[in-house]
This record gives sequence, C-alpha cells and structure tokens, in this order.
Amino acid sequence: MEADWLKGFKTERRKWITVLDKMIAQDLLKTLLSVLIVIVVIIVSRKFIKILERAIEGQVSTETLMTILGLKTIVASIEFLPVALFMAVLMVLGRMYRDQEMSAVSSAGGGAGTIYRAVFLLVFPLSILAVGLSLYIAPWAEAKGDALVHQDEESADLRGVAAGKFSEYSQGDLVFYVEKISKDKKMHKVFVQDRQHNSVGIINAEAARLQDFPEGRFIVFEQGERVQGQPGALNYVIEQFVEYAVRISDKKAVKFEKPNRQAIAVNLLWASSEVPDIAELQRRLSISSGILLLSFVAVPLAQISPRGGIYGNMLVGFLIYFTYGNLIRISQSWVINENIPAWLGGIGVNLLLLLIGGLLLARLYGWQWLIMKVKEKVS
Repeated sequence: MEADWLKGFKTERRKWITVLDKMIAQDLLKTLLSVLIVIVVIIVSRKFIKILERAIEGQVSTETLMTILGLKTIVASIEFLPVALFMAVLMVLGRMYRDQEMSAVSSAGGGAGTIYRAVFLLVFPLSILAVGLSLYIAPWAEAKGDALVHQDEESADLRGVAAGKFSEYSQGDLVFYVEKISKDKKMHKVFVQDRQHNSVGIINAEAARLQDFPEGRFIVFEQGERVQGQPGALNYVIEQFVEYAVRISDKKAVKFEKPNRQAIAVNLLWASSEVPDIAELQRRLSISSGILLLSFVAVPLAQISPRGGIYGNMLVGFLIYFTYGNLIRISQSWVINENIPAWLGGIGVNLLLLLIGGLLLARLYGWQWLIMKVKEKVS
C-alpha cells in the first residue's frame, strides 16, 4: 500500500495467481497423481489377469501382451480421472482443515470463492484436457487393443510353433514339430503326434499350410505319410497322401461379438443419429463434466469435524461417487432403451450433482449466504 496525501491511498493490484493458489494446486496435482496411480494399478491388475489367461490359452501372443496392457492402462487412467481428482480434493482440503490452515485463510478474508479459485486453477484445464482424452485418445486405445486381440485370434492356430522346436498342446497329447517356417507362413518338414484315448496318430509331411474352407479352418499337409494305431498292437493303418486336411476350427462355432462402441471414432458418433451412439457420446463427455462437478461438490464436502479426522467425510465421498457412477451407467442404458429422452440422459445426472453441491454449500455457509451469492451472479 502506497500513501499519496493528495490523491489518497493506492491499493496494489491483486496478482492473478496467488501463493495460496499455487500451494493448493501443487498439492492437488501431487495427490491426484498418487491416487490415480493406485486406482489404475488395482483396476489394470484385474484386467491383466484376464488377458494373461487368454495368453496362456494361446488367444493372445506374448509379443502383444505388454502392448495391450499399456493400452488398457491408458483407457483406465482416463475413465478414473474424475474419481481420482475427487478424492484428491477431499484429501488436500481435509488436511488443510485439520491443520487449521482453513482458519488462517478465513481470518485473512478468504472464503469459498478463494478455495474454488485455487482448486479450479487445476481442475478447469484438466477438464478441457479430459475432453480430448475421452473423445480421441481413449477410443484410439480401445480400437488399437481390439485390433491386436483380433489379429492374435486369427493367428492363434500357429501360436507357439517355432522352427526347430517341439511344441506340446493339450497337456502333451499333441506334439508338433516344424523344421522351417517360410515368410508366407508355410511350414516345411512337419511332424505331428496326436494321442486320442489308446490310439496314437503320427503324420510326417513335407509341408503344411493353414487354409479356410466353408466348413471351417483346416491345416493341409502335403506329400506325407500317416500312421494310426494302438501302441503294442500290430493292426496299424499306414497311408500315403498327396494332401491330407485336418479341421482345427468350425465356422459355426465362431462367435460374433457386439461391436465395441467405446472404440468408435468420435466423428462417426457425431454424425450418427442412432440412440446407442448418442449414449456413448454422452458417456465420453461425462468424464469432463464429472471432473468439474465432483470438484465442485468436494470443496464443501471436505470440511471435517474435530473428531472426524482428515478422512472424516471420505465415506460420504465414496457414496456420492458410486451413486454418481451408477446413475451415469443407468442413464446410458435408459437412453439406449429409449426409456428417457436423450437430452435428459445427458444433463439429468449432472443437474442432480449440481444440486447436491448447492445443498452442501448451504449447509456449510447458510442459505442466506447462498441466496446472496446467487443474486450477485444473476445481477
């Protein structure tokens, strides 16, 4: 403050970003990263177990296993960004209440606007970033992961077969040996031993290839010999063949899964008028709106009682988030089933969360303060 006896006192212009803003934003960012890492590790670990089971069964190759895991991590990080930020705001502001830092802010003239200003210094840019992540990065990761899994399933019949190596399947009942595999996936100098009950079949062929027929997928052996019989008996069947085909999969058994709408490009969703596509677009946009609204609710919810401790309202926070997340999913299914209009599914849950935040602010500061602030904004 500078004194000027002729013109009075001149007040210094307030800085756009204060020390308090920097302190809260930095604490929020550090806590957000810690919480997000913990949540993503837990969620991705469960998904990784399922992917690992498919890799053991031969449906996913070990070469693409880590790539698929990385793509699943990207998708999980984007989906759980709102809850991680919600928990981070509760933890940081709860610690400030516990350490009496909020009392110091209040004594210096800081109120709810001061705290919201510091919190949304990080939340607002993060919500804008979440729009791009949920609309473009997450669908790309989903589509890339689906493409890798589909590619592995197409080549699952040759998985584990390497040149110059014996490969065992079905707990050792099927033994496969290939001397050489050419670039066109054709196998040369093939040996196969197949045990079925008390019978053993052995095939020696100069070459073998995979080929699709209307009846299914076959492995076709070329220029070889087939021996079939029971060990210890003398009634063996020996056959010479030019081509011998064995069916390894049935076309009728192929499962046609529903298209993964989470992998559809955003430009196709914008251009589509189908209700499921509209619901998927609303789900992606709910990530950004959830970041804003959950942070709005977390500021008044973070106030703790002296006996509650820093995690006094964490249980209430979990209940609010799980209710919000379930309502988002229920609203999406209602929109798909056309039980509610599409516009209501897009804003209904957000309005409810906004109402909860208003009620918490009124509980913290009183109804008169809330009405006065609303009148100031309106006027």
